[in-house]
Amino acid sequence: MKRVRKEHLGSFIQGLLEEFEVLAPVKKEKAVEFARIDHAEEICLGASNARVPPKNLFFPQSEVLFHFEKKDAGFQLKSTEGSEKRRVILGARPCDVQALSILDCVFDGDLYRDPYYLTKREKTAIFAIGCNQPASTCFCSSMESGPFSRKGADVFMTDIGQAYVIEPLTPKGNQIMEREVLEDPSRDDLKAAREIERFAQRNIISSVERAGLDETLDQIADSGLWWRIHEKCIGCGICTFLCPTCHCFDIVDEGQEARGERVRFWDSCLFLLYTQETSGHNPRPTGLQRMRQRIMHKFNYFIKSHGRTACVGCGRCVKYCPVNLDIRRVIEEIRDQKSGVIDQNSGVRSQESE
Repeated sequence: MKRVRKEHLGSFIQGLLEEFEVLAPVKKEKAVEFARIDHAEEICLGASNARVPPKNLFFPQSEVLFHFEKKDAGFQLKSTEGSEKRRVILGARPCDVQALSILDCVFDGDLYRDPYYLTKREKTAIFAIGCNQPASTCFCSSMESGPFSRKGADVFMTDIGQAYVIEPLTPKGNQIMEREVLEDPSRDDLKAAREIERFAQRNIISSVERAGLDETLDQIADSGLWWRIHEKCIGCGICTFLCPTCHCFDIVDEGQEARGERVRFWDSCLFLLYTQETSGHNPRPTGLQRMRQRIMHKFNYFIKSHGRTACVGCGRCVKYCPVNLDIRRVIEEIRDQKSGVIDQNSGVRSQESE
């Protein structure tokens, strides 16, 4: 356990910049987003959760997988795999760090391992920072996380006012912590850190009950509830793009004449064309079906395939939805659909067939 005084934080970060590419929350126009920094003064460690989660540092919104060029003997391919530098992510919130472990289930599974994602993971150390004042939209404590959850971090930081208490959690974190500017914390420092953590945990004012949610979802595929939920949604996809665990993507080849590149980019299950087949058939042609798919994937299918919920309670989908569609209220409505009173005669199928 160490501490760094805030007046020495710039020196600490400068030391990191000499060895690593450092990515941290910075102010961009009206929002805070993670970006590469060149100077310590750019960082906004005290800001609330960044608008775009740091998942894009591992799973970019647009990423070139390889370049191709036609030669006399055929096509020559040049992969971008393995081109990453050693990096430090400074100031990630616990919910976003927890989200990376969910993405690991997808990109580092038994059947499929994504080399582009894994290279970034291997070469990155994560400095998480506790949330001293959780937002009213946060419900992380209901999703196996919390404002001071240390799961998945290499180093954990607690802001105690005049300094940060810094706790290394992994061998990777221990190596980075060998800095002259760091000091041993006093008893008062450690006491302050514990009190701040307890205060934050008590001040998570939003919660949802997820126990048994997956079983309930199994019973309500044809409930009229889905019509009521989806009719507010405009299908913009903001909730999926800003979600730290959503991972839908498409792949296209772009280029001219005899050269080009294969690009992977984010997609959304809420978009009409997401399930459009070449034949023209679309198995999910309505907004109702697409909304149901999103909720089922997060709170039912992902549990069945990976043993955990695909949500960390960060609250971005609540905060940024342009029509105020609140996933916490959606979960409450689903839980209210008790066995025996589920509306199975709702006309959902007739709505879908229109």
